[in-house]
Amino acid sequence: MFGLTRKKLDMPTKESALPGRATPIETASTHYVLGSPLKGPFPEGLEMAMIGMGCFWGAERAFWQLDGVYTTAVGYSAGLTPNPTYEEVCTGGTGHNEVVLVVFDPARLSYRSLLKTFWEQHDPTQGMRQGNDVGTQYRSGIYTFGDDQAKVATGLRREYQTALKERGHGTISTEIIAAEPFYYAESYHQQYLAKNPGGYCGLGGTGVSCPMPLA
Repeated sequence: MFGLTRKKLDMPTKESALPGRATPIETASTHYVLGSPLKGPFPEGLEMAMIGMGCFWGAERAFWQLDGVYTTAVGYSAGLTPNPTYEEVCTGGTGHNEVVLVVFDPARLSYRSLLKTFWEQHDPTQGMRQGNDVGTQYRSGIYTFGDDQAKVATGLRREYQTALKERGHGTISTEIIAAEPFYYAESYHQQYLAKNPGGYCGLGGTGVSCPMPLA
């Protein structure tokens, strides 16, 4: 049992990662709640964000409810295996995180405000886990599209770290890296909690909030 747990907490290497496949796995085409397409090309003027904050079922719901969000989708990113399946990700052998892709209108919802939801809806200090969900696929992460997003994300990480420390919480373990390929998860995972209202969520915040910077 210890060996299995240990494996799921360690990222695989290129040599040890599962091989995956050349073609994408099948998924849904339309958002179950919003009615918008899950895949692009998206309307001009919209932007993308990608985050990981534990089980992607609850994380996705937190974002599709925000005013200004055009569509959301769950999938896998920041790993090594091309076009992985959920079962493969769960072994810890792909290196992927469970992530949410958020397509939003920056005229209605700023990236800063979107990340406020990220920081306050989960505990970013837990390393390779979120609550009872343990493994590399549940790590906290922000995957940025461009230098502007990276600057906002790292600045807010500093602000929330200060706020968490003042309240006796630990060190933030959130990884912030440039967005890597996003692989859409299987159809049944998309908008899972809308299809299964009593389903497992898994999110648990710290109760710590920060005032939003102006610009």
